[in-house]
Amino acid sequence: MKTQTLCKFVVSMLMITGAQAQTYTNFIRQVQLPSSGVQFDVSVPAAGQQQSPLEINPTGARFELHTVRTSPLQSYLLDTRYVGSYVPVAEVLITTEDVNSNVPRTRADRPFTVQITTAGLREGPSDPEASKSVKLFRHTQSYGVNGDGEGLDRTQAIIAAQVSIRKNGTETLVYALNGIAGADRSKIRGEERFSVFSVADYQAPSSQLASQTVQIWPVADGAISGITDGQTIEFSTPTITLAFNDIYPNARIWAQVYPGPLRDNVVGTMVPGSWEALNYSTPKNRLFTISNWDSVITANGPWTMELLTSTPLDVNPIRLDSVPFNVDRTITFNGSVTTSE
Repeated sequence: MKTQTLCKFVVSMLMITGAQAQTYTNFIRQVQLPSSGVQFDVSVPAAGQQQSPLEINPTGARFELHTVRTSPLQSYLLDTRYVGSYVPVAEVLITTEDVNSNVPRTRADRPFTVQITTAGLREGPSDPEASKSVKLFRHTQSYGVNGDGEGLDRTQAIIAAQVSIRKNGTETLVYALNGIAGADRSKIRGEERFSVFSVADYQAPSSQLASQTVQIWPVADGAISGITDGQTIEFSTPTITLAFNDIYPNARIWAQVYPGPLRDNVVGTMVPGSWEALNYSTPKNRLFTISNWDSVITANGPWTMELLTSTPLDVNPIRLDSVPFNVDRTITFNGSVTTSE
């Protein structure tokens, strides 16, 4: 038997756990194959290298990288590696426009990229068949209505595609939209998993060489109620209700007003009590009831109120709803003035 190191595994996989490192802890689990009865867990930092805790059997070992969120408590399997005497090496790297997340994630209307890298594949006529190819699997799984993936049975995931890879190198796959099942494509909640497996032979079973998952979250929507299109405000402002639904993780929400008709990318005046930063890893809903917002109305004439959200995926804020209204606080008198002398 010979000792392997975790050098490449730790450095390449832990790069994606850099953000918000203060609320996450990381560990690597080594599982000896073909039997899974022997395993060892070792804590690892956000970057670096160290020796594997156990010697690797001739049939190989699987290394699993886990990260654990402390509040609320949740464990994520980020990636795996299988190391054997002639087993090829593979890596899966998923990238999205959200670069601030520990776990790859994106929105139902946004693209993502999957990079598959393989090395160590052989071509010789006398080489074992298990050394000549690997299999790439794409699994999709819905979280269901309002689901967040907690307690998900991933054995129920759907195989959306599978293909054999016989050449070393890197292949980049770009997905304009996710493939998770759902009637309303804007409200998809679920995950896609891309995994590379070795080919089974007499010495070792088929084992996962690398895997990574991307979470898909729904598109937010919202509504302003309590004020109607074209309503004229003559005295005090009415009580309004602001509803935000499916707010993307780590997004900001607020309402604003500005004079004139509806226009894009206007920086208006924030409605007091409407702003919140949602530093969560799953989508949330919010409902605000606001009265006494007269201070943001500074003149008579046409005005616009907008419901907005700013996310890690978008350059400009997204408008969820808008309402045009008028302000007329002019006091008029009808009648005549007479005097007596």
